[in-house]
Amino acid sequence: MNHVAKRARAGSAAVLTWAGLLTVLAVLTGCTEGMRDIGEGKPRSPRDAIQISPQDGAEDVGPRSRIEVKVPDGRLERVKVSRIEDAQREVVAGRISKDGLSWAAVGAAGRLALASKYSVEAVAVDAAGRRSARNTSFTTVVPEHRFIGYFKPENRSTVGTGMIVSFDFNRPIRNRAAVEKAIEVTADPPVEVVGHWFGKDRLDFRPAAYWKPGTEVTVDVGLRDVEGAPGVFGSQRKTVGFTVGRSQVSLVDAAEHTMEVRRDGELISTVPITAGAPKTTTYNGKMVVTELHEVTRMDGRTVGFGGEYDIKDVPHAIRLTESGTFLHGNYWAPYDTFGSLNTSHGCIGLRDVKGGSAAAPGGWFFDRTLIGDVVEVVNSPDRKVAPDNGLSGWNLSWKAWKAGSALR
Repeated sequence: MNHVAKRARAGSAAVLTWAGLLTVLAVLTGCTEGMRDIGEGKPRSPRDAIQISPQDGAEDVGPRSRIEVKVPDGRLERVKVSRIEDAQREVVAGRISKDGLSWAAVGAAGRLALASKYSVEAVAVDAAGRRSARNTSFTTVVPEHRFIGYFKPENRSTVGTGMIVSFDFNRPIRNRAAVEKAIEVTADPPVEVVGHWFGKDRLDFRPAAYWKPGTEVTVDVGLRDVEGAPGVFGSQRKTVGFTVGRSQVSLVDAAEHTMEVRRDGELISTVPITAGAPKTTTYNGKMVVTELHEVTRMDGRTVGFGGEYDIKDVPHAIRLTESGTFLHGNYWAPYDTFGSLNTSHGCIGLRDVKGGSAAAPGGWFFDRTLIGDVVEVVNSPDRKVAPDNGLSGWNLSWKAWKAGSALR
């Protein structure tokens, strides 16, 4: 399943064979006969089981707004609200009501901070014991005549060797050279790191090749009082850093229906997969993991697929592109789909069970994945993923990447 309408658009040295690892998986109760993947089941109710305010993707939210999480029935099982500022994450204190129908921030935590990004992760259980999940985010207002860059990865995180440092600015940048010069990305051991602009509001940084495992990366953000556009000045002065962990690069062959997982260059597993169906193919190219969700909701209505699918409890979901390509656990397809057929809406599916299992291929891969790991797709009939779709800048040559810098 590709959660986007593209047309409208361990370390163990032993090689594991998943066909022999799991002999039995539960068949999804209530599947229609011949169901191949999410889009081919009956449409679910359009009503959201979990209601979150402010709405997903909202911008310039005022400080007097309040974060609310509600369910019409059943109960909230888990809610986590985080404030993300200058690549640092702070959990917002809150509690679920006694009846389980709502969550609210506690005390002063309920007042939203300016120039911040908030994320909300919620899981609910209905009266029949069925789980559903929602993951949303929004940004708060930045003072007039100021601009800010929301950037990743998070401070002090450990990431995969494919991590790209990425800044998204809340206002268009006219003086790109001044802004790029004010951000310095350095590495130990040293390596040349160059910026590349995607349009007027995004600036990414990467070296010529994947980072070396163990590299310590420092990001000096000196944007305060830098004039990014006439009369609009930066407000950030911050130094953050992250560590590059082990190397893990996974190669998905859409024609062979397999994924080869390599850790530090050594093949540790060959996993059967299902990729995009002929009318909803999977992008080719190198994609970088940007999000990890133990469970999430995927609704075709939000991305142009109408009522083709609405799965509220997709397990072990790993985001690969901003447009919605995921590598995720799949409990609804027949056992023999994996390794033999491409049936999804463009995502990469791994065998899993309802609720997710660490012993299933989906859970096994999820537990061994870092933000910044690389997943490369080959032999799909689709085009190559755009370099600005997620952190897909590795699909540009080093020459083309450097040509996108405002300092050259």
